[in-house]
Amino acid sequence: MKRQDKLESVTLVCLGLRLPSRQMFTDKELHKLQDMLSNLKSRAKQMATSFNMSNFANREDLLGQSKKAADDMSRVAGLDNQGIVTLQRQVMKEQDEGLEKLEETVLSTKHIALAVNEELSLHTRLIDGLDDHVDVTNSRLQRVQKRLAILNKRTKGGFSCMSLLLSVVAIVFLVVIAWLLIKYL
Repeated sequence: MKRQDKLESVTLVCLGLRLPSRQMFTDKELHKLQDMLSNLKSRAKQMATSFNMSNFANREDLLGQSKKAADDMSRVAGLDNQGIVTLQRQVMKEQDEGLEKLEETVLSTKHIALAVNEELSLHTRLIDGLDDHVDVTNSRLQRVQKRLAILNKRTKGGFSCMSLLLSVVAIVFLVVIAWLLIKYL
């Protein structure tokens, strides 16, 4: 049972579920939860893989291909001091351009993150409002169910609906007879 308890807690945490009391699962439910957990794990691995691959691709786009020290040495070979200074200025200019692109990307990411935050705040407020409405509706439904249970007990106990219907029919019949007696007498 220790394995089942662990799987229950992990699955419920992953799915965001809370049980009101300790509940044991049948083997069928346990297998279903295991399948759901393995699906969640594989999805997480897929997302992590795609995220890591996209990070490397974006890094190369932003910063350019990584240069090796041997390539740098071949660029410097045969240059005098003035040539090396010019090369350094050119490299610094390239780095500045790269940093400007990186700054634009960071600012863009910041704006996207702020927009996502606003959207999440809106959805949180909507879900909270919906939760409040569900609670109110649930309490109303419980009150109506209690009233129906009371009515159901009353009707089962003395057949009051049937007796009420028979009483109405009898009253109507007596009124018709009284009217006929008055009219013809």
